[in-house]
Amino acid sequence: MTSSRRPAPAVAIVGAGFGGIGLAIRLRRAGIGSFTIFERAASIGGTWRENTYPGAACDIPSHLYSFSFEQNPTWNRAYAGQAEILRYLQSCVDKYGLREHIRFGTGVSSARFDERRNLWVLDLSDGGTFEATVLVTACGLLNRPQLPNVPGREAFGGPAFHSARWRHDVDLTAKRVGVIGTGASAVQIVPEIAPRAASLVLFQRSAPYVIPKADRDYRAFEKTLFRRLPFVQHINRALTYAAHEVRFVAFGYSRAAMKPSRRIFERLLERQVADPELRRKLTPDYEMGCKRIMISNDYYRALARENVEVVTDPVERITPAGVVTRDGRERPFDALVYATGFAATEFLVPMRVTGRNGAALDDAWRGGAEAYLGIAVSGFPNFFMLYGPNTNLGHNSIIFMLEAQIAYVMDAIETLARGKRVRLDVRPEVQAAFNRRLQKRLTTSVWAAGCTSWYVDAAGKNTVNWPGFTFDYRLRTSKLNLRDYALS
Repeated sequence: MTSSRRPAPAVAIVGAGFGGIGLAIRLRRAGIGSFTIFERAASIGGTWRENTYPGAACDIPSHLYSFSFEQNPTWNRAYAGQAEILRYLQSCVDKYGLREHIRFGTGVSSARFDERRNLWVLDLSDGGTFEATVLVTACGLLNRPQLPNVPGREAFGGPAFHSARWRHDVDLTAKRVGVIGTGASAVQIVPEIAPRAASLVLFQRSAPYVIPKADRDYRAFEKTLFRRLPFVQHINRALTYAAHEVRFVAFGYSRAAMKPSRRIFERLLERQVADPELRRKLTPDYEMGCKRIMISNDYYRALARENVEVVTDPVERITPAGVVTRDGRERPFDALVYATGFAATEFLVPMRVTGRNGAALDDAWRGGAEAYLGIAVSGFPNFFMLYGPNTNLGHNSIIFMLEAQIAYVMDAIETLARGKRVRLDVRPEVQAAFNRRLQKRLTTSVWAAGCTSWYVDAAGKNTVNWPGFTFDYRLRTSKLNLRDYALS
């Protein structure tokens, strides 16, 4: 008796961070070995390979910021640091034998859909090409450093670098250091370098809300317990998930529910900063939650040091010797650190993607990036994204979202392998209706409270965040509905 099952589709995965590795593991566990991961760097890890600055760590608890199907009982801290997270990803790659499937040092310059053969043709950075039945991008959002558009930036005479391109060869001890930006990386960097710098000036355009971080070392007996009784770790993970998930009430439904967090922020600021003028500078002028809420136990304490200054006058220009603010004052520096975040709304850049009828994804997204469930785009058959538009979170673990997307993409791949279908192309009316509802929901969220954040593109459209509970997203992605797709 012959099987009606087709050979497994050839899958091209772009990126070897959490998304790409997670999908590859699921493919291996399903017995599908016909996949290739293209990684432009020389090693795996994505964000956790790139961001090696002092203090780099996750702001989601370790047991939740990991794959549910690959729990790690030996996390050293409640909130893992960069090096430990990278080791975890490396252990996943080694355990599942993924290295033979990864082409390191090979980026994807462009991808075009060949309609006659129903294949994706990838142009690679090494000059070669690759053909695949299914194309999955797992590029992430926080991978393209965004440098400030300030006159004279190239003129500075000393070392100057972005937080995601940390210069470990530059010793900041006893140096005059300028830090531009107050995002998540700055909140982690400043407490690490301020004690050893001769002086540190933080140029703040907008003050973040900072609340305490419930971090601690795991004791040996706890690790033993997690290892010997895995269900204990699963219970801990579930409770941690629930505690984070309930926070969306404040982000999406009742802004009054943010008041307890606001009081926690105020108490931390008052306890660690005695100077009322500095407290005024560090008090945000926008609604809590509109921008990313930071967690740190020592950020405010570091800013209260005698050798640290917080400057709120806008940066006017950079000179060979230092930084000039709008008030005309020039401050001299030995080194500059740009903690200015990433181009998060520029999905897939610089890769060019071309779908049916020669349509470019850039053109389809001229009004702002969008997709169905953040995964599929109409006119681009057999093309799926992990961590695509409107799948970021402000309250819970992105790994939970990635696992939901991976399950959906696996359903699509297995659908193509099972039947006579050669194309899955989401219907334009399905995608349009989904995004109308999504954008309407966003208008009532705290992210629409009027602040300027990296969640919003240049046109004012929130193309980044998911405006709902994560369990709702998982339900929506639990099964691929063929009625949502034009099939051929």
